[in-house]
Order: sequence, then structure tokens, then C-alpha cells
Amino acid sequence: MPRIPTIEYEKTSGELRETFDQGLARYGRMTNMKRTLLHSLPAYHAMMVWYPLFDAIQPFLGERLAIIFSHAISSESDCLICTTFMRRILIDWGEEPNDLHLDEKGQAVVAFGQAIARPGSRVPDDLYAQIASFFTPEQIVALTAFACQMMATNIFNNALEVDLDEYLYAYREKQP
Repeated sequence: MPRIPTIEYEKTSGELRETFDQGLARYGRMTNMKRTLLHSLPAYHAMMVWYPLFDAIQPFLGERLAIIFSHAISSESDCLICTTFMRRILIDWGEEPNDLHLDEKGQAVVAFGQAIARPGSRVPDDLYAQIASFFTPEQIVALTAFACQMMATNIFNNALEVDLDEYLYAYREKQP
């Protein structure tokens, strides 16, 4: 049960309606997280920075590894919504999220994301050295900032117990 009800389109007007319409046009749908964020337009706009940061890391990670990085962070954070969202993309690409085949760079990126998602967000020196061998300082800053934004979405969803969107139900990892 979500702690905050989602904003329903029919009950919006003015700037809120305009923001909702822009979100629909840009993202194709307004998820439960986005409709919860709409209770505070500054919060909504701050969290939507995820998209430009994702666009910033894609050129040097590639789309696949950027999604895998997002999945690693979300899974480590135990965020049902974000983990399932990334699982959906991976599964739709024909991948098995629990059995990804990664090269050394991919493994380092996943470990980096997991380290950031753990309490304290400490990255061990040897792992940082690995990351630094693959990326420039500018890329590491973008990658880290993106991880922070991914964590922010995870925290938001977990803290407010935002409901999983129905279109993601089929992609939820089966519980033993």
C-alpha cells in the first residue's frame, strides 16, 4: 500500500496538468513514481534529472551496460520498482538478469554500482583503480552522479512504498 496516493490526471490543472502532459509526451507514460512525485513539482523536476544523466553515461558505457549498472544499483538497494523496470528491459532484450555475461569492464561497473548502493557508499581502492583504468575522470564523475540519482529514485520508492506499476508485474523476480 503506497504511503502517498498518486496524482490522477483528471484531478490536475494549470502547471501540474502541463507537467503531466509533458511527462506523457516525453516518457510515454506516467508511472506510479512520477505520479507520486507530482505532489511536489520541484521534487518531480529534481528526480527527472535521471534522464539527462543516463544520456550522459550512455555514450561511454553503451545502453546495455548503462541498464545493467542501473539494475545492479537498484537490486543492491532492494528497490522493487527500479529493479523490475531494469529487469523488463533486459528480459525484453533476451537477457537473463540473474545470468548476465560481462567482460572485465562490465564486472567492474556492476561492482562499482553495488558498492555505491551499500550503506556508506564506500568504493574500495582496488575497485576504484579498476574503474579508473576504464574511464576518464569526467566519465567517473558522470557515472557516480548517475549512481547517486539512481539511488535517489530507489530511496524515494522504498521510503514511500510506491506501488509497482501493473505493466511491470510480469517482470518481477519470482520469490522462492
